Amino acid sequence: MAHPNEELLRRCYEAFAKGDLGTVMSIFDEDIVWHEPGRSPLAGDFKGHQQVQELFGRIFEMSGGTFSIEIHDILANDEHAVVMVRTRAERSGKSLDALQCHVWHLSNGKATEFWNLTLDPYAADGFWS
Repeated sequence: MAHPNEELLRRCYEAFAKGDLGTVMSIFDEDIVWHEPGRSPLAGDFKGHQQVQELFGRIFEMSGGTFSIEIHDILANDEHAVVMVRTRAERSGKSLDALQCHVWHLSNGKATEFWNLTLDPYAADGFWS
C-alpha cells in the first residue's frame, strides 16, 4: 500500500497532465513556496497560488503546450516526498529531455513547498532562455 503523500502527489501529477489546475491547486497549500533553479526566465521563488499558476502559464506558453512530465518513482513519508521524473518539451526548434527530482514538503494533506532539482541545469537554462 502506498503512503498517503505518494497517492496525493500521483493525483497531483495526473491532474497536471490533464490540465486540471483546479485539482492541482487544491493539493497545494494557499501559501505554497515554489523554487525553480537556474538563470532562465522561469527561475526564481514563487509564493502562493497566483504566482505558481502564473509560472505554469509561462511554462505552457513558452513550450506551446508540449511540456510533459513522466513519473519514474515516488518516495514519500509523513513530511516529505521525492518524485523522480523525466520532463519533455519543445520550443523554437529546441527540445528538452530532462531528468529531475522534485522535492516536496507536505503538511496536513497539502503540498507546502517544492524544489526542482535538474540533472543538467545548464541544458534546462538553455532551453528556457
